[in-house]
Parts: sequence; structure tokens; C-alpha cells
Amino acid sequence: MLRTDIEKLRKKSYAVMKKAVGEKVYYRGLLEFSNICRRDCNYCGIRKSNSNVKRFELSKEEIVNIASWCAGEGYGSLMLQSGERESRDFVSFVEDIVRTTKEKTVSEKLPRGLGISLSCGEQSKETYRTWFNAGAHRYLLRIETTNPELFNKIHPSSVSLQKRKACLVDLKEVGYQVGTGVMIGLPGQSEEDLAEDIEFFKEYDIDMIGMGPYIPHKDTPMRDNRSGSIELSLKMVAAVRIAMKNINIAAATALQAIDPIGREKALAFGANIIMPLVTPAEVRKHYQLYDGRPCINEQTADSKLSLSERIRSMGREIGFNEWGDSRHWRC
Repeated sequence: MLRTDIEKLRKKSYAVMKKAVGEKVYYRGLLEFSNICRRDCNYCGIRKSNSNVKRFELSKEEIVNIASWCAGEGYGSLMLQSGERESRDFVSFVEDIVRTTKEKTVSEKLPRGLGISLSCGEQSKETYRTWFNAGAHRYLLRIETTNPELFNKIHPSSVSLQKRKACLVDLKEVGYQVGTGVMIGLPGQSEEDLAEDIEFFKEYDIDMIGMGPYIPHKDTPMRDNRSGSIELSLKMVAAVRIAMKNINIAAATALQAIDPIGREKALAFGANIIMPLVTPAEVRKHYQLYDGRPCINEQTADSKLSLSERIRSMGREIGFNEWGDSRHWRC
């Protein structure tokens, strides 16, 4: 695509965003509270069989303290992310931290506490309902690709595309704002596949999208593949914005791994959500889904300050102390 065509696409997607959801950027503090996972996905750095990863799980006290810090700094929302587990203890632990976080972050500026998003993989409908009743109201479960053959290549046989789709339906029925997304630039993926992914987002009435470039990890079976490109990733952000207008779209951290200002570029192409990393510095290096992850050694407060300055330099306002719910969901 010619440079002039890309700029036309950027302007079009930004105009659609401005009209449909406004120019505010909403923060979701990204807290990775555990890297223990029962899955063995072929692309993922915290896959079960990766013995080079030091496993961790933050305590309830650590999680609630970080959440309270986020609330005090004006983050309207928190994203709690982990590896995938289904045990009774894990389900109860997540229920407890969600409920306690909601209670501890109520203030004059956040009368309902922090908005809580979860990303803890495939679960039963009963589990989704338990966490929803505890106070979580958004859930991100990425489909990664809707091409069945490609899906099977990047996942073990224990992971089913049909089950993933069924979980998205369950989440919608429970009442969540439902998020999903794909990896862009997977080996063997075509632009037609990405177009089909967008049709899937529309068919399943998705409220928010979190997607970024595929980046290989050295300790996975897919280690020798090339990363996806920044250009294709930005085109996908723009295409999703134009096609779905009033949904939330995250400027993925992975974009920054292949371009120092990748997240800012995604904002210019129609994204409206940023997820600053608030995982404690001492465990961040143990939660690397791909190689070259940015912000590993950056202090949380410094990260927030520099990111806020960059966003404001683009002429964008930050929606501090706001949940920033999907307008698509509200409609």
C-alpha cells in the first residue's frame, strides 16, 4: 500500500473514532498476577512445558495494594490477567481479589470503585458468572485467529476453536462487555484471514478488541518464525475501527516491541485504550508471552508519566477516573 493510501486510511479511521467514541484515551492498569498456566500453546512464552520460566502468583494483599495505587493515580480501570487454570482454589481466589478490589477502591472520584476487566482464559459459564457477580464487568478472551487450520497449528489439541467461540457466547449471556482479538502476521496467515476475523467480530457482537502483531518467543515451537509488521497491524486497527465504529480498541503493548512508538501510532489509527503495565518489576520478566517485551525494567510511576506526556503531545485527552466502557455495549 502506498504511503498516501496509508495516510488516507489513518485519517478515515481517526475520523470514525472521533465521531463514534471521541478522542479520549482510557487507561487500564495491566496487572499480571500469575504466570501459572495449564495450556501448552505453541506461541506462548508462559506455556506449561516451558521449564525456563519461573512461576509466580501474587498474593491477595499485593494485588489489592497495586489496585489501590492505580485508583489513587486516576486509572479508572484495572485489567487482571493470568495464565489459565480451572481449579476451585483459583476460581475462589479470583472471586476474592475482584470483590476486595472493588470494595477497597471506592472513593469520591470512583464511587463504584475501579472498573475490573479479567483475562483468565477459557472457563465454565458458572465461573464467569461467579466472577461477574463479584464485580468484574469486562472480559478479554482472544480468539487469536478464526481460520480453523491456523488455529489448530498454533494450539495444542486440547484447545478447540468451537470451545473458544462458545465461551464468548457464554460471556455475553452472563452480561460482560466481551473482548477478543487476534495475532496479526501469524505464519501462514493471509489478509483474507484477517478480513474474516473482522467479520467474526461483527457476527459475535464484540464490544472491545485487543490485538497486536505476532512476535515469536525463543522457548516455543514457533521460535523460528518472523514477527508481524507494524504496517499490517496498524491497517488492522484502522479496518476494525471503520467496520465497528463505537467499540473499544486497545493500542497493544506488543506494538511497542516492534516499533518504539507503536502504541502511539495505533492511537492515531483509531485505538482509544492504553494498558500501562503495573505488574511488579521483580516479576515482569517472568510474564513474557513473546520476546523483546517493552517496559520490563521501567518503574510503574515513570511509565505512567512518560506515557501520559506522549498521549497529550498527540492532542489526546486522558480519561482519568473513568471506566471508559464500550459505547457499543452501552448502545
